Amino acid sequence: MPNPVHAGRLPDADTPPSDAPLPDALTGHWVDRRAPRAARPFLKLARIERPIGWWLLLLPCWWSAGLAAIAAGRPYPDPWHCLLFLIGAVLMRGAGCTFNDIIDRKLDAEVARTRGRPLPSGQVTAKAAAVFMVAQALCGLVVLLQFNRFTILLGIASLAIVAVYPFMKRVTNMPQFVLGLAFSWGALLGWSAVFGRLDAPALLVYAASVAWTVGYDTIYAMQDLEDDVIAGIKSSARYFGEHTQAAVGLCFALAVLLLVGAIWLVGGGILAWAGFTAFAAHLAWQVARIPGATAQEALALFRSNKWAGLVLAAGLALDGAGRAWTGL
Repeated sequence: MPNPVHAGRLPDADTPPSDAPLPDALTGHWVDRRAPRAARPFLKLARIERPIGWWLLLLPCWWSAGLAAIAAGRPYPDPWHCLLFLIGAVLMRGAGCTFNDIIDRKLDAEVARTRGRPLPSGQVTAKAAAVFMVAQALCGLVVLLQFNRFTILLGIASLAIVAVYPFMKRVTNMPQFVLGLAFSWGALLGWSAVFGRLDAPALLVYAASVAWTVGYDTIYAMQDLEDDVIAGIKSSARYFGEHTQAAVGLCFALAVLLLVGAIWLVGGGILAWAGFTAFAAHLAWQVARIPGATAQEALALFRSNKWAGLVLAAGLALDGAGRAWTGL
C-alpha cells in the first residue's frame, strides 16, 4: 500500500491558523470562508466543516426509526423524531469531538493530518474548549428531553462509552470497536422513541451499525498509518496491516447479515429490501477499492458511506408508504 500519510494539504505558512482548512475538511466550506474569525476554531472543534461525522452518527438513528415504523405499521417514520435526531447528531458529535480533541491534543500535534486542529495549534485553550463542550452537551440534553423516559435514560447511558473512547487508542488495537459502540447508539434510540423499549430488531441494527463503523473507520485510519506508528497510536488499520481489505470485508459482511435479520423480523417489504441491496452493493464496492488506496482515496471511500447509509435509510423510510400504495 502506498504511504498515505502526507497526502493531505497542510496550511501555508502565511495563512492564519483559523483560516487554514484542515486536510480532511471539505474544500471551500463556509466555516473557512464566511464564519466570523473568532468563531472558526470553535466550529472546527465541533467538526462543522466535516459533516460526514454527524451523518454517520445520524444514519443509524434513521435506520432504526424506519424499522420501527415498519414494525408499528406506520406509513413513514415520525418526522419530528427524525428532525430531533438530526439536531442531536450535530450537537453530540460536536461535543464528543471537542472532548476527544481535549484529551488527544498532544497526540494530535504529532500527526500531520491533525496538528493543525484548534487545540494542538494553539487557536483555542483547553479551558475554552471544555466550556464549549459543556454548552453543546447541554443543548443536546434539551433535544433528548423531547423523547419518552426510557429513551432519555438510554441516551444518557451512551455518555459512558463516549467518555472512554478517546483513551482506547492508547490501550487497544481496536479503538474503532469502541467508536462503533458510541456511534451506533442511535440505532437503539430510533426504536425506543417509538416503543419505549428495546426489541430484537433494534439490537440487530445496533450490532450491524457497530460492524459497519469498524469497517468504515478502519478505512479512515488508513490515512495515518506511518504517523500512528511514530506517535504510538493504536488503530485497526495498523493492527490488520496487509489484511485490511479482508478485515473490512468481514466487518461489512457481518453488518449485512445482521441487517437481514432486522429487516426480516419487522416484515420489511420490497422497498426496504431494495434499499438494503443497494447498501450491500455499495459496501462491496468499497472493499474492492481498498488495495493500493492513497490517503485521498481512503478519505473518499470513507465519506462515501454517507450515501450507502442514506440509500438504506430511504428504503426503510419509504417501505411503509410503498406497501400502503401498492400492497407489496
